[in-house]
Amino acid sequence: MNGNGSGEEREDILILVDEEGNEHDFALIDRIEVNNNDYAILVPVIYTDEGEGDEVMLGEDAYIFRVEELDEEDSLVEVDDEDEWNKVASAWNEKSGNLSDSDNEEPF
Repeated sequence: MNGNGSGEEREDILILVDEEGNEHDFALIDRIEVNNNDYAILVPVIYTDEGEGDEVMLGEDAYIFRVEELDEEDSLVEVDDEDEWNKVASAWNEKSGNLSDSDNEEPF
């Protein structure tokens, strides 16, 4: 999975191919389960070539994909159903909010 042109493979970068055959790099930022389905939350990876080597930035928009097993491998399926998308987005927002709330708590 080589997404940055440097010959270096990164396990956290996924390459998705669109309908026109163009490759797009995405970072897996979370994986959650909702209603017995597994979902991947991905954000686009943006490469800048400022200074030495490529700098990696994450896009602002998150995309939700359902993870389905196909021929014993995980396959990402775009979530087209608005109700399903809203349920997953709500669950992820709740999880993300709980994580950031716990970061602000004082340790015992």
